Amino acid sequence: MAVLRRFARPMLASMFISGGLSALRDPARVAPAAEPVALPLAEKVTWLPEDPEQLVRINGAVQLGAGTLLALGYLPRLSALALAATLVPTTLAGHPYWTIEDPQERAAQRVHFFKNLSMMGGLLIAAADTHGKPSAAYRARARYHRASHAVSEAADDMRHPFGGNHHRVPLPHGAWSH
Repeated sequence: MAVLRRFARPMLASMFISGGLSALRDPARVAPAAEPVALPLAEKVTWLPEDPEQLVRINGAVQLGAGTLLALGYLPRLSALALAATLVPTTLAGHPYWTIEDPQERAAQRVHFFKNLSMMGGLLIAAADTHGKPSAAYRARARYHRASHAVSEAADDMRHPFGGNHHRVPLPHGAWSH
């Protein structure tokens, strides 16, 4: 699986590196298409600039940076998640096939829309990839269960301080022995 990751991550990241560079070099080319999505987003997220070109640059910088990190295998889960987040405004602004009248152009934009949606799915899988190691949620649950068991054992030992042949009965959650 490590070999697969070594090749798959750069392939997945390649489009974002290329697109991010393009957006940084010439944001004016895509800013008009981005405006219908960028401006409402900037209104809701107050710390974002309201200039569509600047928003295109920010999106491009995130794509270039996160794409490079993903390709190199550094912070791959965070990078994949960041790239998935950049795809939302990119896809909505760049491929609104539902607004296009011409059947051929509409079909072409629909293909691009669903291609981006497919890439988002791949990025979300990459974001969840733990390299075969337990996830953070699993480790947290395991720690909770170990701690709960230790507390139960300690409470049981307090009820029977001199040992003996007693039957261990787990205490109900929140209960204490008197």
